[in-house]
Amino acid sequence: MSKEQAMNEQIRDKELRIISETGEQLGIMSSKEAQALANSKNLDLVKISPNANPPVCKIMDFGKFKYEQSRKEKEAKKNQKTVTLKEVRLRPGIDTNDLNTKANNAIKFLKKGDKVKVELRFRGRELGHKDLGKQVMIKFIEIVKEFGEPTKAPAFEGNNMVVIIDPKK
Repeated sequence: MSKEQAMNEQIRDKELRIISETGEQLGIMSSKEAQALANSKNLDLVKISPNANPPVCKIMDFGKFKYEQSRKEKEAKKNQKTVTLKEVRLRPGIDTNDLNTKANNAIKFLKKGDKVKVELRFRGRELGHKDLGKQVMIKFIEIVKEFGEPTKAPAFEGNNMVVIIDPKK
């Protein structure tokens, strides 16, 4: 359904395929006849499928139809689950207890159903010891592995080693 639908006097086609308010086919008739039929029932004539040959129109209460459409959209929006990306930052020289605290925060995020971006920052001379950073990242992934798994292996983005962990279903 398009946002702007032709209805009542806006419909200029000579012949239309008409569907009643109950959904039964009334056949092909002129737009004047269809408009008269809709007016006799105090309903609107709405063009549903303008590209068909002949165009398809339905006799309905347009206000009620728009209201029901908005209700359906609201309901669909309510049932939608938004996944947010949470971030946890580490350093190569992080201590075991600090690593466990960061991992526990990541586990909380994963339990909620959020993705977690783990970023291990290297500064200055630390860039010479990327292997230490890799070990820290592997240890972190081991701690959170029962709640989520990484989408791909840890990779470098500039001076940072980054991995994104998806929650397990």
